[in-house]
Amino acid sequence: MPKILIVEDDVAFCTMLKTFLKKKEYDVATAFSGNEAIPKIKKEIFDVVLADVRLPDSDGITLLDEILKHNSSTQVIIMTGYAEINMAVNAIKQGAFDYVSKPFNPDTILHTIEKALHGNGVNLRVKEKETNTTISKTSKTTGSSFVRGVSDASKKLNEYVALVAPTRMSVLVIGDSGTGKEYVASSIHKASKRAEKPFVAVDCGAIPKEIASSEFFGHIKGSFTGAVNDKVGHFEAANGGTLFLDEIGNLSYELQVQLLRALQERKIKPVGSNKEIEVDIRVIVATNEDLSHAVKEGEFREDLYHRLNEFSIKVPPLRDRIEDLMLFANHFLEESNIELEKHVVGFADEVLEAFKKYNWPGNLRELKNMVKRSVLLSQSDMITLDVLPNDIAYASHNAKQTYGLFKNQNEQELILDALEKANGNKAKAARMLSIDRKTLYNKLKQYDISL
Repeated sequence: MPKILIVEDDVAFCTMLKTFLKKKEYDVATAFSGNEAIPKIKKEIFDVVLADVRLPDSDGITLLDEILKHNSSTQVIIMTGYAEINMAVNAIKQGAFDYVSKPFNPDTILHTIEKALHGNGVNLRVKEKETNTTISKTSKTTGSSFVRGVSDASKKLNEYVALVAPTRMSVLVIGDSGTGKEYVASSIHKASKRAEKPFVAVDCGAIPKEIASSEFFGHIKGSFTGAVNDKVGHFEAANGGTLFLDEIGNLSYELQVQLLRALQERKIKPVGSNKEIEVDIRVIVATNEDLSHAVKEGEFREDLYHRLNEFSIKVPPLRDRIEDLMLFANHFLEESNIELEKHVVGFADEVLEAFKKYNWPGNLRELKNMVKRSVLLSQSDMITLDVLPNDIAYASHNAKQTYGLFKNQNEQELILDALEKANGNKAKAARMLSIDRKTLYNKLKQYDISL
């Protein structure tokens, strides 16, 4: 029976995790501090140690050194919150097997433990080092291709996805460009009863008006000039599954009529054909425009709008979920390492500060592209300021771009904005401002702000 040691100062969480792992037939011991863990490590050999990156008397890095000093074959998995991911990446560099980000579901930690037990320990790390890839690659690229996020905005988004996914309702996904609307649609599909059926994504803005009907509903050979073969349209291709229509506002009025008919009757007719085909699809649409305004202006059919908007989900911009920033950045780092065959392990501290001070108008797409570019340009194992685009590297020059820009003339405005977004929750506002609560209280007193 594999032996596991959990080192975690959150007693309730530690107990819950111990109970779960014991049910999975692991021999589990616990320690609530580094000082409590070290004697146990010296006394017996553990196959796996789960250690929180921050402990009351030390940190996971210090404990990692002690563990590997006494038994180099012990696999160490670092547990980390969103703010300490860079520390966790450094721990991997120093010999940890992997890290998991809190909050995590039990299956995630179980999967990581099983890989640690069956990964041949030190030999695996040597092999990974020889192939010039990061250790975390082996476990972070499997499963979901994206990160759920831990901020309040992300939690609300995830709750909405979980709520609507099992239903048959059409969903309107609203959000700025680059916020991950297609990922939200894909997540709904994967959590639905149609998960084993096709998910067909269509960019409505990229379809020429002349062939739009053929693209959506298909055509038969000879139905028009250039129709040299029969063609299956998007509706038929998605039959049984989900059809995702991105930038739905770009559809012509004529195609809106055809789309409404297809959705209401659940039948389509390929161009040039007299035969109707029954289809069973769920439609999810996305837009970065105000469709209700387009309806008022007569640019979008009101009946189609209400047919598509049975349930709406707003995807928050990255600037409103700054707590998720490093989760996404590290995820994109790992993806870029694999794609570019590099071995960059993390971000320098000054880069983290620059990230927090930047407004990210391009959202997740901009962050992903920037990380990929930085990985390509990096000549060392850390991403530094000199490889960032100037507008990000010197974001602090624009004093009004984000939170955390203290010692500037917009400080009071930033605090008020954070408090408003946090609905008066001072602890949450402090996290958004990247300061502790005591500092926030002092600032509130300084500016005579009362709630």
